[in-house]
Parts: sequence; structure tokens; C-alpha cells
Amino acid sequence: MMDKIYINTDGGARGNPGPAAIGIVFFNQNEEIIYKHKETIGTATNNQAEYKAIIKALELLQKSKWFRENNHKKDYKIICRLDSQLVVEQISGNYKIKNDGIKELIADLKRHLENIGISIEFLYIPRNQNKLADKLVNLALDSK
Repeated sequence: MMDKIYINTDGGARGNPGPAAIGIVFFNQNEEIIYKHKETIGTATNNQAEYKAIIKALELLQKSKWFRENNHKKDYKIICRLDSQLVVEQISGNYKIKNDGIKELIADLKRHLENIGISIEFLYIPRNQNKLADKLVNLALDSK
């Protein structure tokens, strides 16, 4: 049986740009929550916050016990789920990126993917399937 880890990410800003935060939820293959993370990230646009959430998730993944124990195996899959179809399409190369700031974030994201050394699937999910990551974004913004 293939071992899977799901990572739901979300980023948001109040104002665009404005105060921004990220929310990240790691799930095991049974869809049980194994880790949650939220933090404010200063001023950003919604799109920038989405990318910063993914980058932070990849950093957390690399530091995780799960990754250290499984990165030598070939029978596992990492699926990153987010509710921004734009970001998923930009990462997959289907949409062009004109904004230099987003180009820098994508370059940073790709460096993290190379360091991880395995394929990660990026999947668009509807907003109602990403409620916990979204809630973490709002909790981080509300606590500021």
C-alpha cells in the first residue's frame, strides 16, 4: 500500500496587499490531522500569501519526522492541496507569470522541490474542502 501525506495550504491578506497570514494542515493517508501551522507573514497580496504558505509547508515537511523516515522509500506520495486554481496552474506551468515578485516566489518554491528530491502533486480543491487551512489564516490574522 502506498503511503500518502496530504498538505492543505492557504494564504490570505486583508486588503490586497495588506496584513497577511498562512495556514497549513498536514494529514496522513487516512485524512487524520497530524500537524497544523499558522503564522502572520507581514504585508503581502493574496497570491503572494498562497505561495508563502506552500513554501513554508515544504520547509516544515523537510524537517518532519515523517519525511526523515520515508524519504528513502519509493512507495509514498505527497499531495499539496490548495484552493487557488491560479496558483496551481502557475506552478504547473499552464499559466504565464508576469509579476516579478511571484516569479521570485516560484523560483524559491522550485528550489525547495529540488531539495526535497521527490515529486509533489499540486491539486486544486474547492474552498469548502480547505476550511481548516483557511480558518488558521484567519486565526493568525485575528491574533495580531
